Amino acid sequence: MDRLFNERLSRLRKEKKISQRQVAADLHISQALLSHYENGIREPGLDFVCRVCEYYGVSADYILGRIEEGAESAQMQFLTDLAECSGGVLALSAQLTERLMALEVQITQQMQKENPTP
Repeated sequence: MDRLFNERLSRLRKEKKISQRQVAADLHISQALLSHYENGIREPGLDFVCRVCEYYGVSADYILGRIEEGAESAQMQFLTDLAECSGGVLALSAQLTERLMALEVQITQQMQKENPTP
């Protein structure tokens, strides 16, 4: 797994000023295991990646290092601007915006599969 995962995992915890002990308890793992994940000693499974994304409110693409910091908010801003440009006719709800962002990610992934970069 890319080193970005453990760096981002640690940074998210520190930014929210939460102890390893608290995060580990909230995610139902040992503090030692969380430390191993944060230090790149062990690699987590898919279940943990999903739980930690939900816990911190970030996408798997972000925490796995597939998109840069702020890319999610840039996508959200783009969709918000699009809604405003429509003159109020298109009022996107937060739920619809999230669905559109997920669709955009799926399309990007499919394009990457069809046209992999060397």
